[in-house]
Amino acid sequence: MSNLVIRKVAVLGAGVMGAQIAAHLINAKVPVMLFDLAAKEGSKNAIVDKALAGLKMLSPAPLGNAKHVAYIEAANYETDLSKLAECDLVIEAIAERMDWKHDLYAKVAPHLAPHAIFASNTSGLSITELSNGFSDELKQRFCGVHFFNPPRYMHLVEIIPTATTHADTLDKLESFATSVLGKGVVRAKDTPNFIANRVGVFSILAVIAEAEKFGLSFDVVDDLTGSKLGRAKSATFRTADVVGLDTMAHVIKTMEENLKDDPFVACYPTPAVLKALVEKGALGQKSGAGFYKKEGKEIKVLNPATGEYVTGGGKADELVARILKRPAAERFKLLRESEHPQAQFLWAVFRDVFHYISVHLESIADNARDVDFAVRWGFGWNEGPFETWQAAGWKQISEWVSQDIAAGKALSSAPLPAWVATVDGVHSEKGSYSPASNGFTPRSSLPVYARQAFPAPLVGANAVDPKTAGVTVEENDAIRLWHQNDGVLIASFKTKMNTIGPDVLDGLQKAVDLAEKDYSSLVIWQPASLTGGPFSAGADLQAAMPLFMQGGAKAVEPFVKKFQDTAMRLKYAQVPVVAAMAGLALGGGVETAIHCAHRVAHLETYIGLVELGVGLVPAGGGLKEAALRAAAAGGAYGFTNLTEFIKPWFQNVAMAKVSKSALEAQEMGYLLPSDTIVFNVYELLHVAKSQAQALAQAGYRPPLAGADITAAGRSVQATMQSIIVNMRDGGFISHYDGELATRVANILTGGGVEAGVMLDEAWLLKLERQHFIEALGNPKTQERIMGMLSTGKPVRN
Repeated sequence: MSNLVIRKVAVLGAGVMGAQIAAHLINAKVPVMLFDLAAKEGSKNAIVDKALAGLKMLSPAPLGNAKHVAYIEAANYETDLSKLAECDLVIEAIAERMDWKHDLYAKVAPHLAPHAIFASNTSGLSITELSNGFSDELKQRFCGVHFFNPPRYMHLVEIIPTATTHADTLDKLESFATSVLGKGVVRAKDTPNFIANRVGVFSILAVIAEAEKFGLSFDVVDDLTGSKLGRAKSATFRTADVVGLDTMAHVIKTMEENLKDDPFVACYPTPAVLKALVEKGALGQKSGAGFYKKEGKEIKVLNPATGEYVTGGGKADELVARILKRPAAERFKLLRESEHPQAQFLWAVFRDVFHYISVHLESIADNARDVDFAVRWGFGWNEGPFETWQAAGWKQISEWVSQDIAAGKALSSAPLPAWVATVDGVHSEKGSYSPASNGFTPRSSLPVYARQAFPAPLVGANAVDPKTAGVTVEENDAIRLWHQNDGVLIASFKTKMNTIGPDVLDGLQKAVDLAEKDYSSLVIWQPASLTGGPFSAGADLQAAMPLFMQGGAKAVEPFVKKFQDTAMRLKYAQVPVVAAMAGLALGGGVETAIHCAHRVAHLETYIGLVELGVGLVPAGGGLKEAALRAAAAGGAYGFTNLTEFIKPWFQNVAMAKVSKSALEAQEMGYLLPSDTIVFNVYELLHVAKSQAQALAQAGYRPPLAGADITAAGRSVQATMQSIIVNMRDGGFISHYDGELATRVANILTGGGVEAGVMLDEAWLLKLERQHFIEALGNPKTQERIMGMLSTGKPVRN
């Protein structure tokens, strides 16, 4: 496979999906043009300009840094079609109308570069039919590429070839989507709604049908089918409201119109309740009402019998909730045998989905792995439907499903396909079952996947556990030091939320000792990052409480000093230390990373010094590093007044602001412009180790210790104080927040010295400890800490 060099991408269609796809391409620093119709009045690009302005208003934010919207080039079909020749990839994302798409293709096809990949972001239309009218040569470069909404956050991208799509086209596009855009790619067959929407929407149809049969309200169903099943918290009907009921109705209609011979065809007509909502314009979240409606502060739920919205909040019965916590085999036995309607409902829904995926596996996907990944990544399930079936006991579940089919309880009378009885599960070490070959298909061998040390696991595939992989050097309850026989030592935390207590600090110091002695470099990486866990939620307040209870605030100072000493040990290690960051990195987690030689951060890394929220002041060297970086930045431009360099750090810490992405963290200063941002979390460890090895091979040396830091001084602190007064008087912070912010300003500016005085790191670290201990001794801080420990929520006092 030759390289796919993407110099520029064109996205055709500035609707919700097109604009957000363009935004994610810009997140990845891929130059992009966003096309739409030429406006009839004013600027020809007015339609695109409006869409770009709207990107900054969307939540969750499609842009990692809102300012980067300026890099998206607006274009229109009337004056700019010739610019398509500059593009290596063209993605069409207009409305789901076959005729409209064909009309557009006729316009753009003559302008496409002869090497460019052309793809349609359709959610379910036939890719083969879309390609009708293309030259034979263009057909080889055409395929479907189905992003899920919102494109920045949803991991799944389905790639759908036709019979004429060239294999090299697919390999290049999959590699680009995987590594550059950070996606989990599944190749789907060219069937209506492909894999994820086909199975996911059928699951929703089954839920609606079975809920009606067992008399369950929408809010109860959502409580049953959300986090209790390891699925998205928004569950079934809240998810439908977010997606848009008109969008869901369209996807269902695609199935109804194009699957006339399907054994489940009776399930495909749009459910009456959904049809009624769409007809009256209740389209979900975007219209203000759908299955749910917010009235004031109250969320009400639709009563389908009356069409009125009533007080919601219905929950799963405690008996059923307890069943759902049991091991898989026992759980399914209890659900099936229980007479409780909620348990019967859950068994019925699982049965319906198991039945459906077995009947349709061969027609929609190459193998069972693609179905499980598509549903997991596209609908937010922790476990794919085939995985669930296998975990619960393949043979037993198969028998029960067959019995229900024979008894007329299923949604179709179609028997389970013969292959079901020939296997004892669809996932194994050899791969995942493919009915077409009657064998197990291994994972893709594309080179891009060699970057994933621990690919997404599957139940039954016996994947290597990243918590025990490699060679363990030392391990205790708090930290594991290990390697993969490549000269890089890895430190992985084992504490709750990867918090940092005395044992983690000891482990990090030991890691540096070992790395200096026997390894080229050290990487701090958390296995939890693969499943959305944090890099580190900060210092372990629970670990410090016994010290406080025994000796008061002063007794905690040795712990704070140890934290600072560990941070400095990382900074001045004789081998490069690289922090591999993903998820939350708060407080002490930030301070650990900020002292490393380099940081590799996943795009979805949320970074901030948030100590003021619990009444404390950052004291792990974070403010010291902020003062150092501000002084260095000001000095580089010859400034003696450091106000504009200190101010952003002060405001971020005072407001406990957390970045909304790694890109924003760069702008805030927590990440340096030279730090690396990766988009695929499965590549995080590989890239971090590569960076560490590169630094080592370049003859890495730590910074020179003892370098002077220019103090911002009293005048800058006075400016910060005026900001505090304005924030307090404006109601943005409490009086006590203002006291804590004053402490932050004092540390950042040098502790009351005159501007220009030269300080060292030890002085600033001492200031951090002093203010930390003084704040800890304040009853208001103690209230905040106890409130956070007991409720997990910040206390404002």
